[in-house]
Amino acid sequence: MALASLGDSPPGLGVLFASDHFLDSAETLLAAVTARTGPLPLIGCVSEAVAGGAREVEAEPAVSLWLAAGLGPAETFAMEFVPTASGGAFGGYRFEPDRAAVCLLVCDPFTFPAEYLLAHLNENATGTLVMGGMASGGLGARRSRLFLDGQVRTEGAVGVYLPDTRIHPLVSQGCRPVGEPFTVTAAEGTLVQELGGRPAMTRLQEMAGALSPHDRELLARGVQVGIVMNEYGAERHQGDFLIRSILGAQPETGAIAVGDEIDVGQTLQFHIRDADSADRDLQRILDEEAAALGGARAAGALLFTCNGRGSRLFPEPDHDARLLARVLGDIPVAGFFCAGELGPVGGQNYLHAFTASIALFPGSPG
Repeated sequence: MALASLGDSPPGLGVLFASDHFLDSAETLLAAVTARTGPLPLIGCVSEAVAGGAREVEAEPAVSLWLAAGLGPAETFAMEFVPTASGGAFGGYRFEPDRAAVCLLVCDPFTFPAEYLLAHLNENATGTLVMGGMASGGLGARRSRLFLDGQVRTEGAVGVYLPDTRIHPLVSQGCRPVGEPFTVTAAEGTLVQELGGRPAMTRLQEMAGALSPHDRELLARGVQVGIVMNEYGAERHQGDFLIRSILGAQPETGAIAVGDEIDVGQTLQFHIRDADSADRDLQRILDEEAAALGGARAAGALLFTCNGRGSRLFPEPDHDARLLARVLGDIPVAGFFCAGELGPVGGQNYLHAFTASIALFPGSPG
């Protein structure tokens, strides 16, 4: 079916995702796919669950193969992280500093610290946007299965560099802001000490006391913090923040620990996450994209959704894939459930959690 959809055009890129039922037969699966498609640039992984079309298949065997033509030269690569006395170094591929492109990246969460690579790219390769996710198909080191062309790898990362910069990155973090935004008035590294001149814990407790019982219950399940990405924006809405978890607190000082480094002068707002918020956020992003397409049909999409979404978050199955199909039409879609999602927010690349990160491929212009 994937080959037939391309007509007479030969595939120039393949993306293959398989459920973890294929963990021990990944080589056999990849060989069978290659026998049908012929050798071609290909990346992918074994994962906890996969998406294809408008379906998300959880807890059952499934394979999703996505083929594309006409993207330009697809440059596949493998990367590794080598620990050193001073921290570590990335090897296997060199990103050009002034080369605008989109990179699709699938990483092993146990051997490849993707957040450090993304921070490096944000500073040294500003034209590169990264979409993808952390493989979720194996529990423990060397249990991941990453696909690269005709090979299966168990560590590091695999990726493909695409020169087609028309690819649209869509990132839905699935949270909504509560309370008021505050300026950070004291911070050190990931520790936020004061918000608006008062201890951060005090601000959090005051905000929680003003919430409805329903929102207080959601807050108790896991409070998030949103970092404003554009300090010069007039009004801030859902989607204007980089979402990070609150990892802990220091009751004696009133400081809170956040999953990212925070600077004095930044603006933070507390957030909560639930199925309704995640649904509305993804709906909003897809509606905006449909409007931007102006009625044109997208060529396809790759969906990197958190393994904490799906049936773990939503009351009905197939949520993200089904909503994508409902808004953007019956386009070719493949995806997998990630242990962390990669995607840009505010033009900077980040590693996310509980996020739906979508690489949308517009149709040919004209």
